[in-house]
Amino acid sequence: MRTDTQTSYLNRGGDWRDTATRYALLPLRIFLGVTFIYAGLDKLTDSAFLKSGGAGSIGDTMRAARDSAAIPALIDMALKNPVGFGYAIALGELAVGIGTLLGLLGRLAALGGALISLSLWLTVSWATTPYYYGNDLAYLMAWLPLVLAGAPYLSLDAAWRSRRRQRMGGHR
Repeated sequence: MRTDTQTSYLNRGGDWRDTATRYALLPLRIFLGVTFIYAGLDKLTDSAFLKSGGAGSIGDTMRAARDSAAIPALIDMALKNPVGFGYAIALGELAVGIGTLLGLLGRLAALGGALISLSLWLTVSWATTPYYYGNDLAYLMAWLPLVLAGAPYLSLDAAWRSRRRQRMGGHR
């Protein structure tokens, strides 16, 4: 039987503003997690995407974006093995999405999402005019608060942190 008086994160007291502030990043975490899981699965299940050439393929997409990219060398590197790169992006998006949604290594997952978004912005969507029509820059900016804050609530990271504190007798 437990004898401690620790309160849960949901019942800490305070008013609704305190609760809203505490969980402010949760909708962003859910949106980015679900979106990146969907993006990864969409790529892995699209028969046209994971090919080096043809309509809708990763190879043709990269070749079309090469001359307008901010860093064409990134595309040149990916074009050495476009199918492998396509799998890497898809599996990376899937890992980032799952990590973000579960709050598993939250900062690392968010950093991975930010790096994927940055690489897509500097390559595929760089030439989008005006810049705010391209979504990769917006995704990059959306990842930054999660890189800074991690997943402090309703996450595996928070559960592990709480468990460590309990093992250490409540000391940090």
